[in-house]
Amino acid sequence: MTFFTKQTQTLDRHLTSSILVPSAALLSFGTISIILFIPLYDRIIVPVVCKISKTPSGITMLQRVGTGIAVSLLSMVVAALVEMKRLKTAREYGLVDQPDATIPMSLWWVVPQYVLIGIADVFTVVGLQEFFYDQMPDSMRSLGLALYLSILGIGAFVSSILISCIDKITSSNGETWFSNNLNRAHLDYFYWLLAGLTAFELMLFIYFSRGYVYKKKVNAL
Repeated sequence: MTFFTKQTQTLDRHLTSSILVPSAALLSFGTISIILFIPLYDRIIVPVVCKISKTPSGITMLQRVGTGIAVSLLSMVVAALVEMKRLKTAREYGLVDQPDATIPMSLWWVVPQYVLIGIADVFTVVGLQEFFYDQMPDSMRSLGLALYLSILGIGAFVSSILISCIDKITSSNGETWFSNNLNRAHLDYFYWLLAGLTAFELMLFIYFSRGYVYKKKVNAL
C-alpha cells in the first residue's frame, strides 16, 4: 500500500483546478469498498449463491478465503498494468528524469487496485477470522483469534524481507526496482512478482483446503 501511495503521488490528483487530493487519501477507497461491499455480499451475492450451492452460507469459509486470494491476485495484475501505463506515459512526455513532475494521468487510474484490495479483505480477512473462531475447539477460540492475527504479522515480516532482498539484488545491477525516482523504478516488475507468488499461493491453498474436514456442530438439547 505504501507503493500505491507513492504511485499516486506522481499522478494528476486535481479534482478541480483548486482541489488537490492528497495521495494518502486514496487509501480511503479501500475502506469505502469494504463498507459498501459487505452489505452487497450479504444481501445479494450470498442469497444468489445459496440457490446454486444449496448451502445456507452460500460458500464455505475456505472458499471465501480462496475467493479473496483470487481477488488479491487480480488486484496485483491491475496494479502492474496501471504502473506499466504510468511508466509508458512518463517516457512519452519526457518525464523519466523528473521525479517531481506530475505524470499526465488521472488519479482515477489507481482507484481500481485500492477497491480490489478492499474487496479481497472482505473475503479473505473476514473469512479467516470466521474460520479460526468457528473451527477451533470452544475452549481454544481465543487462541484461534490469536493465530488469525499472527498471519497478518507474519505477512508484514515476509513483505519487508522480500522487499529488502529484491532491493539488494536489483541495486547490484544499478537499477533497483524501488528507486526514489519512480519513473526509473520498476514497481510493475514487483507487482507481477507478487501476482505470480499469489497465484502459486492460491494453487497451494486449493490443494490443501480440498482435504479439510469441517468440525461438526452438535446441537444443544
